[in-house]
Amino acid sequence: MDKQGIFKYALMSYLPQKYLRHASFEAQEADRLIIDFKSGRKYATERVSRLFAKTLSLMDLKDTIIVCIPASCQRTYTRRFRKFSENVCAKTGAINGFDHIKVIGKREKVHISGEHAAEDNVWIDTDFFQGKRILIIDDICTTGRTSDDFREKMEQAGAHVRMAMFLAKTKQFKKKQLN
Repeated sequence: MDKQGIFKYALMSYLPQKYLRHASFEAQEADRLIIDFKSGRKYATERVSRLFAKTLSLMDLKDTIIVCIPASCQRTYTRRFRKFSENVCAKTGAINGFDHIKVIGKREKVHISGEHAAEDNVWIDTDFFQGKRILIIDDICTTGRTSDDFREKMEQAGAHVRMAMFLAKTKQFKKKQLN
């Protein structure tokens, strides 16, 4: 639970590129799956959808809308999340919110710009989401700011965000302090 009372959960860990050469085979394979999912590779989309569906299988999601956090442009958002959303909703009984979120124009990627105003170029169908239960999903969580910003935008649209799930959480390493 975060300080606003929302449950956040990541299915795996993501290692930044600079740590991969020292990582285990399993960690390298996990990173490859994550990157391939972000790229919209079909095998990765299928595998990740099954992983999410299996994780969510014990929850009753029939009155819950699954919404993926928008990418930097509509093309990337569609490539990454359209089929994924369809698959997860078909397997869990959740409602697919994909067609009720649109990315207008293009913004610089958050991990490049450092700006977390991801929702500034996003249209949300407020009529569709008003009063509905929402599960938000994203690929990688590093600080959680993007999901917090998107959650706030969804709640301004009248939605009730109950949970945020991520394919992976970025593994953070602290530098050793010298005495």
